[in-house]
Amino acid sequence: MSAVRLLDELSHTPQPAEWLDTILKGDCVAALDRLPEKSIDVIFADPPYNLQLDGDLHRPDQSRVDAVDDEWDQFESFEAYDAFTRAWLLAARRVLKPNGTIWVIGSYHNIFRVGARMQDLGFWILNDVVWRKTNPMPNFRGRRFQNAHETMIWASRDQKAKGYTFNYEAMKAANDDVQMRSDWLFPICTGAERLKDDDGNKVHPTQKPEALLARVMMASTKPGDVVLDPFFGSGTTGAVARRLGRHFVGIEREQAYIDAANERIAAVRPLDEASLAVLTGKRAEPRVAFVSLIDTGLIAPGTTLCDAKRRWSAKVRADGTLVVGDNAGSIHRVGAQVQGLDACNGWTFWHYERAGGLTPIDELRRIARLGMERAGA
Repeated sequence: MSAVRLLDELSHTPQPAEWLDTILKGDCVAALDRLPEKSIDVIFADPPYNLQLDGDLHRPDQSRVDAVDDEWDQFESFEAYDAFTRAWLLAARRVLKPNGTIWVIGSYHNIFRVGARMQDLGFWILNDVVWRKTNPMPNFRGRRFQNAHETMIWASRDQKAKGYTFNYEAMKAANDDVQMRSDWLFPICTGAERLKDDDGNKVHPTQKPEALLARVMMASTKPGDVVLDPFFGSGTTGAVARRLGRHFVGIEREQAYIDAANERIAAVRPLDEASLAVLTGKRAEPRVAFVSLIDTGLIAPGTTLCDAKRRWSAKVRADGTLVVGDNAGSIHRVGAQVQGLDACNGWTFWHYERAGGLTPIDELRRIARLGMERAGA
């Protein structure tokens, strides 16, 4: 069955079964208006760049460059482009979850205008990521620097957005245990990955490399998340999402692109669950308050805790605080007070008696987390 849904056939707000892992045919704003509010985890948008090309571009040997001259990339003025940008961003913001994020890619022709509209609408920019191309197109006229990069804006829905996905530990581990930087080096789409028609021509002039989309999804999504691409084109977002165990929804108005994307996505084999596991660190784990150990019966009021060398001891109170003499407070504050320090990690400092030995209360926190994960499964 084709993944395409014709918007004319959708007279109501589509249910998830109707739009998950499908391509909606039509104008992006109209299609976005039909999707449920706050239903999308991440948006990747590759809008028209408004390249403002003036005539054909030729190489030094006078051969014509296959540049972007399609009607969908042409706007009568900057004002018209700004109005278009504001319209689709507003529609995109409505469907984005409160903890969702959006990526928008562009060149110097449009990305600054897009960024300004995003800030005007309340999006909060997290990073601008530079895609450095290993094999950029030369500047044939020799009047400017070679344009060797594109820029991606990564933003949350608003300044107060909490809990958005950023797989920091996974990105760091993939980068040889060094923080992942905001300049990414990838080649442009070439070779077998580039979709071509029966005459050998490019199916889409601005097809993005799958490696770029894979980095975006591995950084900012989890398996099972829904990724929306409102300018679906040849379906790179859908193909990568399917391979990485994410859901997708694409919006595209050109039937030729839809046909190519459907065929491409159908040929993708998803990775197995073990290959999709995401490395996480302490910051990604659910927060456990000390009092929740009392609430769940993992530790009882009146229990005596001590440090690893039994120099200090404290009593657990029913409200989740500790008391040592006249001093009472959190596990961290009391731990710092007895040592005469400004700060202390109470989870690793305080221990409880178990089978004749001492065990850090951090072990009880681990048990509590396991219980939370099972309850949420």
